[in-house]
Amino acid sequence: MIGILLNDNSYEQDIRELLMAFYPGETFAHQEGAEVSFYVEGKVNEARDEFELRIFEKTCSTCRTLPAALGAQSAFIWPDFPPELLPEWGEFLKCAPIRLPYDDRTVSKSKIKRRLYFMLYALTGKLLPWGTLTGIRPTKIAITKLEQGWSREEIRDYMGSMYLTSREKIQLSIDIAQRERRLLTPLNYQEGYSLYIGIPFCPTTCLYCSFPSYPIGKWKGRTGDYLNALFKEIDYTAVKMAGRPLDTVYLGGGTPTALPAEDLDALLTRLRAVFPVDRALEFTVEAGRPDSITREKLQVLKGHGVTRISINPQTMKQETLDLIGRRHSVEMVRETFALARELGFDNINMDLIIGLPGETSRDVKNTMEQIKELNPDSVTVHSLAIKRASRLNLLWEEYRDKTGCDIDAMAEIAAQGAKDMGLEPYYLYRQKNMAGNFENVGYAAPGKACIYNILIMEELQTILACGAGTTTKLIFPAENRKERIENVKDADQYVERIDEMLRRKKLLLGD
Repeated sequence: MIGILLNDNSYEQDIRELLMAFYPGETFAHQEGAEVSFYVEGKVNEARDEFELRIFEKTCSTCRTLPAALGAQSAFIWPDFPPELLPEWGEFLKCAPIRLPYDDRTVSKSKIKRRLYFMLYALTGKLLPWGTLTGIRPTKIAITKLEQGWSREEIRDYMGSMYLTSREKIQLSIDIAQRERRLLTPLNYQEGYSLYIGIPFCPTTCLYCSFPSYPIGKWKGRTGDYLNALFKEIDYTAVKMAGRPLDTVYLGGGTPTALPAEDLDALLTRLRAVFPVDRALEFTVEAGRPDSITREKLQVLKGHGVTRISINPQTMKQETLDLIGRRHSVEMVRETFALARELGFDNINMDLIIGLPGETSRDVKNTMEQIKELNPDSVTVHSLAIKRASRLNLLWEEYRDKTGCDIDAMAEIAAQGAKDMGLEPYYLYRQKNMAGNFENVGYAAPGKACIYNILIMEELQTILACGAGTTTKLIFPAENRKERIENVKDADQYVERIDEMLRRKKLLLGD
């Protein structure tokens, strides 16, 4: 446990998130006397133009940020920090207060986080690939600056000095931002919209999962109740969006193909009856779990014009699949992929996770080699994130020593494997408590990128969402404004309270 003692909580979240990046899975205390590893103390002086930040042990008020080995570590840190930050490093060495322009929160927050970063580096000897960036959308910085006419060099200098981001991650951000801009050119942000349908059922619940999903077996014979409620929301949404261009459709969850084939057919029939699905740029169904896929279900998807599916092994190591509760075999991945190709699916994504319990860089290399043999059209590489609501978090002590080894090497192997398959990175996002403070990256062959994935990350277009646990995001580009409408996560509650869910939408969309 780590203690956080502040006399002003304005920057508490920023400090806590950076601590979580250095110490994933840790919990925090906000009072003295707690059993903690160390305290982070921040004090705003009365004039509110200085911020004093220090780290000390429970029994000692002496600053711990100057270990004896710091001189040797300095040789490691200098090359990675832009020259203009060297004075800040010097101020850190003297433990001088931070001068803050309190009328500019962005600058103030960045200065505090840089100082804390220097301190945590001195304690751990660890550099984070994303520096002080803790948000989930780092590419948003690059794409915003490109829209404003900044050059690659200007963006590189800005992200390096403001956020201490590594050169490799800055390069990745800019490359992806430029691809995103090209891919999104056909979209009408003002009038167009995308549609997300949430199916909160899975064959089983995976060890690392925190999504609102329920084992399909417990809903046997009752999935019709969920669909009837969902149809009410779909019908209302279709009426409100009538006449506007529908750009992308995405069925996710959960695992939509956990539904029986007849339910899938009923759902897709309803969607096509009320929405202009045929005119969408893409239509994705997250088939996901190989143990949920059958020939009949794939034929239903194909018959309704689905253009993109996912078949997600996560790893091609059977022992790991058994450990994380996937309930499918490596051979089943190959069989379902071959079946989808046989039925004519020419845009298949595969999701992988690096940092799974017990896996090494050699296991990731083996997985990438097997995936290369299948030759998918896109691969999404996730770094394991320890979600608060997942069983992995509840059993963290049991798996702590089996998780996240060689994560940097794993990420390099996955990136090189994607490149060897002719796939380019096209979208990126991050999550809290990610192994190694890395990221999730989507790689795709030319013409096979998922536009919806970019839209959900960059928040550039309205996404109407229907179903349990979904969130509608209304984007008003001309007003630089966003609004959210959230549905309840529990599937039973969604069915019982569907009229309330409709009222929530009507508050913003109207009757």
